[in-house]
Amino acid sequence: MSLSRRRLLQASAVLGAIPGRAAAQSGPFQPSWDSLIAQYRAPDWYRDAKLGIWAHWSAQCVPEFGDWYGRLMYVQGNPYYEHHLRTYGHPSRTGFMQIENLWRAENWEPERLMRLYKAAGAKYFVALANHHDNLDTWASKHHAWNTLRVGPKKDIVGTWAKVAREHGLRFGVSNHSAHAWHWWQTAYGYDAEGPLAGQRYDAFRLTKADGAGQWWEGLDPQELYTGPHMVVPDGVTSIKAMDDWHGAHDGQWLETPPPGDPAYALQWKLRCMDLVSQHRPDFLYLDDERLPLGQAGLDATAWYYNQNQAWHGGSLEAVVTAKKLIPAQRRGVVEDVERGLVGELRPEPWQTDTCIGNWHYDRALYERHGYKSAKAVIQSLADIVSKNGNLLLSIPLRADGTIDSDEERILADMAAWMAVNGEAIFATRPWRTFGEGPTPVAAGSFSEAQVKPFTAEDIRYTTRKGALYALAMEWPSGALTLKALAGVRVERVTLLGGGPLAFEAAAEGLKVRLPDTRPAFSPALKIEGAGIA
Repeated sequence: MSLSRRRLLQASAVLGAIPGRAAAQSGPFQPSWDSLIAQYRAPDWYRDAKLGIWAHWSAQCVPEFGDWYGRLMYVQGNPYYEHHLRTYGHPSRTGFMQIENLWRAENWEPERLMRLYKAAGAKYFVALANHHDNLDTWASKHHAWNTLRVGPKKDIVGTWAKVAREHGLRFGVSNHSAHAWHWWQTAYGYDAEGPLAGQRYDAFRLTKADGAGQWWEGLDPQELYTGPHMVVPDGVTSIKAMDDWHGAHDGQWLETPPPGDPAYALQWKLRCMDLVSQHRPDFLYLDDERLPLGQAGLDATAWYYNQNQAWHGGSLEAVVTAKKLIPAQRRGVVEDVERGLVGELRPEPWQTDTCIGNWHYDRALYERHGYKSAKAVIQSLADIVSKNGNLLLSIPLRADGTIDSDEERILADMAAWMAVNGEAIFATRPWRTFGEGPTPVAAGSFSEAQVKPFTAEDIRYTTRKGALYALAMEWPSGALTLKALAGVRVERVTLLGGGPLAFEAAAEGLKVRLPDTRPAFSPALKIEGAGIA
């Protein structure tokens, strides 16, 4: 029996037995965009939270070589392949499934980390539930390749959930596994050149029977690697030709189920629903453009909304994020802009997700002190919040569960700024304009690298309880002029952490001179008056 057929029979047999499924089907949300758009509104807890911290943590942190290691280690000529060959051996003999089992999380102290995250301003915490490498990090009922059986031998998600809630944070999970089927196809390939040319990599040859007497006895490698859906044919004899083939086929970012394998989408839905049932998250990050795998994504989202509403006595507390939505869809789920900003104040809440470095731990980046600074993070946060958005920030963990000294310092610097200026961020709402200043913001996914350095003339505005807050991106050397306040009646101006300030209403705007003493690396002003509203 084929893997696809076996998955389909197994998934169909259990689909009707999921706890709460009957109630979810009769809930108000139906699995269609029309239903989600008509009924969903982002909850106030999320709009108040503004900042989440994410542990984007999987076995791909083991090599400490950055992102997408599992896929790229199977691409001959790629630096990841060369690193793997030097460190672990040829991928026909030592594949990524072996790396999965080297992830041990042996020095993980989630309570300590959560204290650091909370001090840095996080109001919600997000755990990675699976990545494109297809390993579930909880006690998955529908996928044997999970961290209770492989690697850490721990319920990563369950532990994070308990600790986050004990610290008063909302809890979320991220699900990236919809892409595993095309992401993993390089593992079925082979070297195009060299002494092992034509010898297929481990995913092509390993079956469940091969695990007898091994650490993975009872596990089927094909369930991890997803099966051969788009396999490079025999006869490719150059690295360039192999790269071209992968680029034209499995190198695409696909949101559809694998051709001829309807069981894949069904099993993805079962795994997602099991994740939600076990851990009752407030937040579900889907790493997908629109919703994943066609109808399966709509089914899972509507089911989650209905379940969440039932948990909360009729109040919907759930957030689902997805990417590259058309404007109408931004009312049905929250749009996520990966590693990017937006250029305008949006009517619907939205989110940037980004990282201080690479998504998976990269030792070389740490050694050259290449992370974003706390100031850069806060500048992005101010811009995002002023435009009705949230920031989900990943702090990469090493495979053992620790963070490095540079990351510790960044969190401490964020905490120091938040202790002074958090009032201007949390539980705020946008003002009539998001801000002003000479620095343009490149908008769209993966645009953050194009943003030029902000100046003291770049101001972002937020409001809270009748007050207006002005956040300058840098500390001004002279008087600060708030052009958006020209002609606005102002009664008081206060430097957060520094007390009342003198101000002057001028034709070009409100002029304020800040003191030499700096309570934080960038200032936030609280402005009060009848003309603010």
